[in-house]
Amino acid sequence: MGELFRSEEMTLAQLFLQSEAAYCCVSELGEIGMVQFRDLNPDVNAFQRKFVNEVRRCEEMDRKLRFVEKEINKANIPIVDTGENPEVPFPRDMIDLEATFEKLENELKEINTNQEALKKNFLELTELKHILRRTQQFFDEMEDPSLLEESSTLLEPHEVNRGAALRLGFVAGVIGRERIPTFERMLWRVCRGNVFLRQAEIEDPLEDPATSDQVHKSVFIIFFQGDQLKNRVKKICEGFRATLYPCPETPQERKEMLAGVNARIDDLQMVLNQTEDHRQRVLQAAAKTVRVWFIKVRKMKAIYHTLNLCNIDVTQKCLIAEVWCPVSELDSIQFALRRGTEKSGSTVPSILNRMQTKQTPPTFNKTNKFTTGFQNIVDAYGIGNYREMNPAPYTIITFPFLFAVMFGDLGHGLLMTCGALFLVIRERRLIAQKNDNEMFNMVFSGRYIILMMGLFSIYTGTIYNDCFSKALNVYGSSWSVRPMPDTLAGNNLLQLDPAVPGVFNGPYPIGIDPIWAISSNKLTFLNSFKMKMSVILGVIHMLFGVSLSLFNHLYFKKPLNIYLEFIPELVFMSSLFGYLIILVFYKWTTYNVFMSKDAPSLLITFINMFLFSYNDPTNKPLYKGQMILQSLLVILALACVPCMLIVKPLMLRRQHLQKQNQGVQNFGGVTVRNGPTDDQAEIIQHDQLEQQTEEEHEPFGEFDFADLAVHQAIHTIEYCLGCISNTASYLRLWALSLAHAQLSEVLWTMVMHIGLSSRSIGGFVGLAIIFFFFAILTVAILLIMEGLSAFLHALRLHWVEFQNKFYSGQGFKFHPFAFDSILDGKSED
Repeated sequence: MGELFRSEEMTLAQLFLQSEAAYCCVSELGEIGMVQFRDLNPDVNAFQRKFVNEVRRCEEMDRKLRFVEKEINKANIPIVDTGENPEVPFPRDMIDLEATFEKLENELKEINTNQEALKKNFLELTELKHILRRTQQFFDEMEDPSLLEESSTLLEPHEVNRGAALRLGFVAGVIGRERIPTFERMLWRVCRGNVFLRQAEIEDPLEDPATSDQVHKSVFIIFFQGDQLKNRVKKICEGFRATLYPCPETPQERKEMLAGVNARIDDLQMVLNQTEDHRQRVLQAAAKTVRVWFIKVRKMKAIYHTLNLCNIDVTQKCLIAEVWCPVSELDSIQFALRRGTEKSGSTVPSILNRMQTKQTPPTFNKTNKFTTGFQNIVDAYGIGNYREMNPAPYTIITFPFLFAVMFGDLGHGLLMTCGALFLVIRERRLIAQKNDNEMFNMVFSGRYIILMMGLFSIYTGTIYNDCFSKALNVYGSSWSVRPMPDTLAGNNLLQLDPAVPGVFNGPYPIGIDPIWAISSNKLTFLNSFKMKMSVILGVIHMLFGVSLSLFNHLYFKKPLNIYLEFIPELVFMSSLFGYLIILVFYKWTTYNVFMSKDAPSLLITFINMFLFSYNDPTNKPLYKGQMILQSLLVILALACVPCMLIVKPLMLRRQHLQKQNQGVQNFGGVTVRNGPTDDQAEIIQHDQLEQQTEEEHEPFGEFDFADLAVHQAIHTIEYCLGCISNTASYLRLWALSLAHAQLSEVLWTMVMHIGLSSRSIGGFVGLAIIFFFFAILTVAILLIMEGLSAFLHALRLHWVEFQNKFYSGQGFKFHPFAFDSILDGKSED
C-alpha cells in the first residue's frame, strides 16, 4: 500500500544470458515490460555492434511490409485487426518470413508493372480512338466552302489562285487541356501564323497509368505547308509534352484503323479486368495477416536492438546486460528468464544478480487506467525524484474538487458527468476503433478525470444551489414574512432583518438558501462567502503540502530538515494564515444576528496584527487577550525566518567539519568498516573501481558553504513570500466561481429568457429554436471554454501552490523495454 504514495523501489541488476537463450529471454522480458536496459556499449558505433545485420534484415522486412500496406490502402481494402498479440518468432523463422515477404513484394511489383504497361497501352489506344474520330470530323468540316476559304488565308497572296492544287500537310495528337492556350500562342508566334490549328476537348477524363490520377485532355490537328514548318510544329509539340499519333490521310484508311483500335481496346479491357481481379485477391489475402506480420517483425527488431545494448564475455558464449527493475517484480522477472531459457531449449539457466550502485535509479509509479490521467498531470510538471512522495493519490481528490469550486453548477456538472460516463462505458469499443484524432484521444485519455470533475461539480453546485444559473427550491426557504400589501406597494426595495422574530427560521439544510437568487444583495453575500471559503481551502491545501514534506525527511533520514525546515515552515504558516482561518470560524460561530453589527473586520484585524496596532476605535478586539496572542504569533513567525535562513546552513557546515575530523582521526589512516551482512553479500558491488577513485580524490565529499547559503536563502525568501502570494493565488477559486455563475446567468437572461417571455403559439416554435442555440452556447462556452479555464487554474494551484511544498520533480522516468509501448508507437526502440 505504501508504494501508492511513493515511487517503486528500484534496483540495478545484472543479467547473464546464454547466447542461444538470450533472444528468447529478452522476448519474455519484453512481454512483461518491467526492465529498462542500460547501454553497455555507449562508445561503439551502431553499425559496429554484433546484431546489426539482424537489425538491418528486420528493417528490410519492415520496409516490404510498409510497401504492402501502402498498396492495400491504395486499393481501399480494410486491414483486418483482430487484436491478436502473436508470439515472437524464433530467429530461425526469419528466413521463412523474408522469403514470404520477398515473394509477396515481387509479385505485387510484377503485377503493378504489367498493369501500368497495360494501362499505358490502353491510354494510347483510347487517345488514338478519339483522334481518329475527331480528325474525321475536322475533315468533314473542311469540306464546307466557308471553312475552306478560311484555310486558304494560310497561303501567300500570289498562291491563293492555285487553290485546290495546293496540298497541306497535317499532324494530329493529344495534349493536356490546361496547356491549350499557351500551346496555341507558341504555335502562332514560332510559325508566324502559317499554321491552322483545330482542337476539341475529350469529354471523359483519362487515367494516368503512372499516378492513377484522372486527367483532362484535348485532341488537336495542325495543318501546315512544307517540311520546315513540320519540324517546327513537332518540336513545339515535344516541348509541350503533346503525344502525336499517326493518322491516315484517306477516310477509308481512318475508318479501318478505327475499327482495329476498337477491337484492340476491347481485348485490352478484358486483360486489365483480369489483372485487377488478381491484384485484389493478392491484396485481400495479405490484408488478413499484414498486421500480425508487422507485430512479429517489430518485436524481432526491438529484441535485436536490445541485444545490441549488451556486452559479450570473452568466451563469446554469454551476454551480459544491466537493467533497472522494480524490486517487487524480481520474482516475475526471474520467472520470465526461466520461461525464455526453457523455450530456447538451453540447459544453462540465466542468472540475475542485484548490484549495489551510487547511481540514481529512475522513478517508476505503478498506475492503472483510473490513476494514469492523474499521474500524467503530476508528471507534466516534472518527474519526481527517486522514492519521493508522489502527489498523484492526493491529486485524485484535490484536483477535481478545486476544479469544482470554480465550476460549481449542478446542471453543467451533470452534463459533464454524462459525457464522461459515455466514454467510460464504451471505452473498450472506442479503444478498438483506434481513432487518430488528436483532440479526441486527449479527451478520451482523461475520461476519468472529467468524470471526477463532473461528480464534484454536482456536489459544489448543490452547495451553491446553482443549476444553469437558477436556484432549486427543494426544502423551501428559511426566510418567511407575513403579507404586507401596504408596505410592498409603497417600497420598491426592502431588506429582511433576521433579528426580527419569525423572519429567519434557522440555517438552510443543504447549501445556500434559494431566496438569495432573487435578492438585490446577492453578490455581496456570495462575495463574502466565496472569498473566505477560498482562503480557507487554500491555507488547508498548502498546510497539507507542507505536512507531506515531513514524510520525505523521515524516509531519507534527514532529521536536520525536520527541525530546521519542516517545523519552522509549519509554524510560520500556521501562526499567520492558520490563525486567520481560526478567526474566520471564530467570527462565524461567535457573532449571531443580534451582535453582527458590532463585529470587527477580519481584514483590518489581520493588518493591525502585523503593525502591532491595537488602539483602533473602529475595530474592536474579537476576544480577550487578543493583543498578547497575536503579538506572540507574529514574533514566533518572524523567529522562524532566521532559523531557516541562517541556522540550517551553519548546522550543515558543522556536520561536515565533524565528518572531516572523524576521517582524519582514524587508526593509522585505515578506515575501519563492518563486514557485509548475509543479504549484502549476495549483492554485487557495482562500479567499485570508480567509487574508490572518487573516494581518493574527494574523501569527505564536496561541500561549498557559499553555494549552500545562497540556495537556502533563496528557498527561505521564496517560501516566506510565497505564503502570502500563494494564499492570494487561491482567490482565483472565488473569482472564477463568480465569473462562471454570472456568465451562466447572462446566457440565460439574454437567450433563454427571450423564448420564455412569449406566450403565443408561435412562441413555442421560437422557444425550440432558441433552446437549440442556448444548448450550443452552453456546451461551447460554459462547458468547454469555462471548463478548460477552470482546469488550467486548478492545474496551476497544484503545480505551484501545492506541489512545491514537498515535490521537487527533478528525477527521470523509468522507460521499460515493453512490446506494448513499442507497438503503440510510444517508443522508438
